[in-house]
Amino acid sequence: MRKSHIILLLVMALLVSGALIPAQAQDPVTITMSTWAGVDEAAQLQAIIDKINDGNTEYQIVHAPLPADYYTQIQTQLAGGTASDLLWMDQNHMSLAADGSFLPLTDCVANAEAGTAGDVNDYYPGVIQTAYQGDTLYGLPWIAQPVVVYFNKNLFDAAGIAYPTVDWTWDDFLSNAKALTKDTNGDGTIDQWGTIANGWPPPQMFIWQAGGDVISTDLATSPIDSPEAVAGLDFYRSWAYNPEMAPSADTITEQGFDALYSSGKIAMFFGGASDDKDYNVQGFTPGVVPPPKNPTTGSNITFAWTASTVINAATQHPQEACDALLAVSEGIDNWKVVSPRISQATVEHLTASVPQKEANAQAFLDAAKNMSAFRITPKYMEWEGVLWSEYLTPLLNNQTDLSTAELAAQVRPDLEALLPGPSESTTTEAATAEASTSEMATAEATPAS
Repeated sequence: MRKSHIILLLVMALLVSGALIPAQAQDPVTITMSTWAGVDEAAQLQAIIDKINDGNTEYQIVHAPLPADYYTQIQTQLAGGTASDLLWMDQNHMSLAADGSFLPLTDCVANAEAGTAGDVNDYYPGVIQTAYQGDTLYGLPWIAQPVVVYFNKNLFDAAGIAYPTVDWTWDDFLSNAKALTKDTNGDGTIDQWGTIANGWPPPQMFIWQAGGDVISTDLATSPIDSPEAVAGLDFYRSWAYNPEMAPSADTITEQGFDALYSSGKIAMFFGGASDDKDYNVQGFTPGVVPPPKNPTTGSNITFAWTASTVINAATQHPQEACDALLAVSEGIDNWKVVSPRISQATVEHLTASVPQKEANAQAFLDAAKNMSAFRITPKYMEWEGVLWSEYLTPLLNNQTDLSTAELAAQVRPDLEALLPGPSESTTTEAATAEASTSEMATAEATPAS
């Protein structure tokens, strides 16, 4: 047999065995992602996802928004094993991590480069702590929305009152609120108010400012009856629904909480940093300032609503889900304000995300320096329900004859019965970077160079 025939037979044999057949490229893995995004927000998020998917051969993200009854649907899907690979969770629902619903991210972020979405040290400590249960990370925050005060410059100008500044105090706030509550048309009925509250802003932020807390750092106690905690809540009670400073609950129901501000009837409104109350208003010029400081402690720590993206513990593609999580977090951090990452705490970054906020960008960043979200425990939803039903609502609505201190002492055991305590939950280095409200109040953002 000729040598050429032998070579031909060998080549044919190798082809039959598959040794010389080029390996077929695998199709990208599909990673599904559920959010509560409505139509407009979903379209903006899809643009971010499209950029990630473009040319990506490892995975393709498919967005599955659930704008109605989001948590009811998600919890049903988690129980039935049909939930998406990636899920949005607000801070309160991060407590579902205790049920094993979310994949631990320890390995996912282990090799993250500094200054990227996987770098846990780049997140504001008061925000990232919501993504932990014990010492395990379960999510990456994608928004930090500190409470600020939006104020109506026209009303201040008409009353000859100086605008609030970054150094204003509780006393300044109360003085302004009284002076700006008026009967503007002389019919004997107040139709302009200095401020407004209806359980929002969260009373906890004033408790923190006074040096108190509602859940201790070791998760063992709810010291709502401490003198500091009582002082913070009593400050809140001194102006919420007070007819000398704020509209009644009935007026708020009749005219609408946000509508009262947007119609120019509220001089000082506590809102989130991502709200459009600094640019999407007509008839007056708005200003923005961080919340007032406690005159004794000097603290103006502010509450920050935050949310994270988590990985479904039942995902069939944990590595691809991790890579998708890091990519989509990076994208969202350049979309939403305020970014939860310290390296992005610049006017340039904030205004690139939302150009309409340029005029007041620094005020949002000043508030972000001192923001903190709630401490999340395994039974947080139940705990919060008790806090409101047994304590805050009766006091704010004058449904009890007890003083703040008396009711606090009565409710505290019910709250503490729902806490895990230090024996069942340990805190991480990241979660304890702001181990006390005083530390949280002095946390400074470090702008990127």
